[in-house]
Amino acid sequence: MSDIDPDFDTAFAAEFDRLLTWRRDVRRFRPDPLPPGAIAELVARAKLAPSVGNSQPWRFVHVREPARRQEVRAEFERCNKAALAGYDGERAKAYAELKLAGFDIAPEQLAVFCDDGEAKGHGLGRATMPETLRHSVVCAVHTLWLAARVRGIGVGWVSIVEPDEVARILDVPLPWSLVAYLCVGYPERADDVPELERAGWQARDTDASYFIER
Repeated sequence: MSDIDPDFDTAFAAEFDRLLTWRRDVRRFRPDPLPPGAIAELVARAKLAPSVGNSQPWRFVHVREPARRQEVRAEFERCNKAALAGYDGERAKAYAELKLAGFDIAPEQLAVFCDDGEAKGHGLGRATMPETLRHSVVCAVHTLWLAARVRGIGVGWVSIVEPDEVARILDVPLPWSLVAYLCVGYPERADDVPELERAGWQARDTDASYFIER
């Protein structure tokens, strides 16, 4: 490991800003397989994320068995049906038309858990804000997302599932709790505008009041 500051220049900063702009939650994938070892490479990059007390509580499950995938998909369908029932009128119609998951086409699926019993870090930073353990896992997910995008790979976060049910389906240890279920593959198209914005569901917020000074 070098102790020389890499001195990221303005050109790199501009490219990084462009990466942030083009990172999208992908729901429409091509069926093309990823290169061998691609998922392991993305997980390795995700593990470079920051974590409270250096606890590194992220746990990754590469979901490959067709039967387990089908169970997770059925769980999504159940939860999606219940979510649709919570909308009325035009909003219900709009919800029903949304593409909310890439289960059928994305070649890879990855479940990301938080090990709530992780002892590494010796509790540093968690006594006052225990939720930072899961926040650390979210940082890992976002790091993976950026690492995927820079390689031309898309990631879609499926949140319309019951976490405990997914944990049961994947038969993970009890201290683990689901943070993210990801579909991973090459996107059908690249776009710097979120799909939900393109579909008219929710525009990007530019409200300046979200940034205040005290």
